[in-house]
Amino acid sequence: MTYRKLSKYNKINEKTCNRLVRDKIPDTIKTDGRKCDTSIVAGDERYKLLEAKFQEEVNEFLKDKNLEELANLVEVLFGISDSLGYSEEELLKAIYKKREERMRFRKGIGLKTAK
Repeated sequence: MTYRKLSKYNKINEKTCNRLVRDKIPDTIKTDGRKCDTSIVAGDERYKLLEAKFQEEVNEFLKDKNLEELANLVEVLFGISDSLGYSEEELLKAIYKKREERMRFRKGIGLKTAK
C-alpha cells in the first residue's frame, strides 16, 4: 500500500508499506485527506503477509505490553487461521480443547527438568 501526504512545504511524501492492514485502514487514510493504493492479496502472498504482521504485532506487544497489542495479536491469529482454512470458531474450539487437556499458563509453572 502506498499513501501520499502533502507536507507544509507542499512536497509530496510517499511511504511504501507493502503490508497487510485492517479492512478499514484505507478508508481512514482517505478520510484523513491522504491517498493510498491497495490490492487484495490471497493465497500464499496473504499468508506470508499475515506472518509478517504477526511478527510486527509480537514486537509491538513486547515493547508496549498492553491489552490493545494483545487484541491485535489475536486478530492476526484469526486471520492466519482463516488463511489456513479454519474458522475463528474452530480455532477457539482447539484452544478450549487444549485447555481441557493441559490447562492454562496461569500457575506460572516453570519446568526445570524432566526424566
